[in-house]
Amino acid sequence: MARYRPYPQLTSEAEAYLNLRAGRLHLWQRQGIQRDHVTRIFGRGRNFFHIENWYSIHALMRLALRALWLYERGRRNAAAIELTHNQVRLPRLPPAFDGWRLLHLSDIHLDMDPAIFHALRARVALADYDLCVITGDFRARTYGDESRALRAMASLCEAIHTPIHAVLGNHDFIEMVPALESLGVRVLLNESVRIARGDDALYVAGIDDPHYYRADNLEKAADGIPAGAAAILLSHSPEVYRHAAHAGFDLMLCGHTHGGQICLPGGLALTYNANCPRALGRGPWRWGPMQGYTSRGAGSCVIPVRYNCPPEITVHRLQRP
Repeated sequence: MARYRPYPQLTSEAEAYLNLRAGRLHLWQRQGIQRDHVTRIFGRGRNFFHIENWYSIHALMRLALRALWLYERGRRNAAAIELTHNQVRLPRLPPAFDGWRLLHLSDIHLDMDPAIFHALRARVALADYDLCVITGDFRARTYGDESRALRAMASLCEAIHTPIHAVLGNHDFIEMVPALESLGVRVLLNESVRIARGDDALYVAGIDDPHYYRADNLEKAADGIPAGAAAILLSHSPEVYRHAAHAGFDLMLCGHTHGGQICLPGGLALTYNANCPRALGRGPWRWGPMQGYTSRGAGSCVIPVRYNCPPEITVHRLQRP
């Protein structure tokens, strides 16, 4: 039973570490919301219905797809991860970062299916980039044991040859942060980091999950960024697009939607599971002065299948106008 405990217990050392990293108030709030909402299917968050928490329906979906002889095809699709490229022209980009490449991983759900994980690791090993960012959802379940996902993350880190900056998603508990950071993954908890190249600097900010736990704080994340500086925001979901566009960010990288995951022919998504315009559901977009990109994700949620919506990892190449 302990393997699938709904809520993890922190050691005193881990709790002290998180108090320093996240701040006592944010830690208390995140833990409290997790305990209150962890298994809710209806209500809470930005959406009313949360199918990812309804585990009894997942088995029925697998049975239905097997009966239609579609399940294995969907699994093969889910392991066929594409490497996509996206060019982003940023007017405020410093000269030293012209041509800089960001490897963007999202919704990796590392413990969902071994075939998907091995495909992800192989694809990452072939990519060329200067920094890796991960926009949340490290594990498949929204609660319970996280050890398999953390072991897989340790293996994935071996294939990543640059620093890694990440944010938490709605499948991730804040208690996972000490283990992730022990692997070299810097988790941005409503904060920013300054990346320098010579005399030039670029800022990468990250917010805590804005979808289910609504633990995001854009003001706190942007607090250390000088006015006029080039800044990139990492967010698990695109749902904070409107506020982020007017908070001084040049580019917002996010995921959560899986691009629809199960789509009609032509890639028409049945749902993006996000409270935002459908134009922000996948791929590049713009809202006011800010550009954005919503990843289709590398993993799968609920069941390990995809139809008419291939998984992806993305290399964003930053360029000056």
